[in-house]
Formats: sequence, structure tokens, C-alpha cells
Amino acid sequence: MSWCNGEAKGESVACVALAWLLAKPHVSSIIIGAKNEEQLSDNLAASDLVLDSADLAALDEMSVLPSEYLGWMIERLLGLGRAPKNAR
Repeated sequence: MSWCNGEAKGESVACVALAWLLAKPHVSSIIIGAKNEEQLSDNLAASDLVLDSADLAALDEMSVLPSEYLGWMIERLLGLGRAPKNAR
């Protein structure tokens, strides 16, 4: 998916990542770390970037963390069919 690196949206990876965070209802604020005016402008552009529901769903899916020990053990015992990819 080329849009995940910002190509299809015409934006940088940082801009897409910040826009994704801004779309989350449970995120009340984000902290940007710009070293120069170009990075600051790029980071601020995230407030104008609108990701559609398909974009948000794809980013959510890619960012899912693997279950930790107790979670994957319960899933296995309940027969949910998820084996740990990298159990801790």
C-alpha cells in the first residue's frame, strides 16, 4: 500500500501518522517534534489531512500489537484459533 508511506496522499509519513492519531477519539493531544520550519509545516499539515474510513481501518490493522502471554493463552484455550506469532 503506497499510501501508507504518504505517496498516494501526497504527504509525508509523519503527516499521515499524525493525521491518523488526530482521527482517534481517545487521543486528546499529540506532541510534534519539529527541528526546522519545513518539519513544522509538514507536521501542522496533518490537521488538514482527512483520512477516510478505509485508510483508518488499514492503519489500525497494521498497528495491532501481538497479544502478550495471558491474552494469547486465553485465546488459545477458548479455541479462537490465534496462535502467538512472537509470544513473549
